[in-house]
Amino acid sequence: MLGDLSDAERQALLDELQRQLTAYCDGLTCEVSRPGPNGRTLTFSAEGDIDLFRAVVALVEAAPDIDWWEFVAFRQPQGTQLTVRFDKLRFDTARMWYQPLECADRPDLLGLRVTLPPGLPADADPDDIEVGIYVTLEALMGEVDCATLLGYVDTVPLPENPAKEGFQPLDSLPKMVEIWKR
Repeated sequence: MLGDLSDAERQALLDELQRQLTAYCDGLTCEVSRPGPNGRTLTFSAEGDIDLFRAVVALVEAAPDIDWWEFVAFRQPQGTQLTVRFDKLRFDTARMWYQPLECADRPDLLGLRVTLPPGLPADADPDDIEVGIYVTLEALMGEVDCATLLGYVDTVPLPENPAKEGFQPLDSLPKMVEIWKR
């Protein structure tokens, strides 16, 4: 069992899995869950690259039926009240806000203005912040919705009174997206 392996053996096995996955389709990744009451989940991801979505779906459809393993296409929404860590940064969804924006040139896509979480280090790399915001949005919305529905994301510092400035709690985003999709 995976849990019975040493850290080095487990890492070697995961490295080989990634090598095989890259040989199948460059750009795909996978994540192995912690064990749960029904076993583990192996989630395959296209890292938000819509051009690779078919490869992920085909891979999961062709996956064998193995006891105690579930194969899942794409990162799924993780719920709300999340603390997402990216590099050394923390993105606490309960302390972040958003405003929906219209994409004038693509009305079929959703734009968002997202507040930065309080407590980010002043010297935080802007690229790390941007990636952290996207990882946070993906954790809330799921990989498919994040990749196919978001046309634009803008970040702003947290206003003193975000609700008065028309922002909504970031944890309400999944419900808004479901309504918007209709």
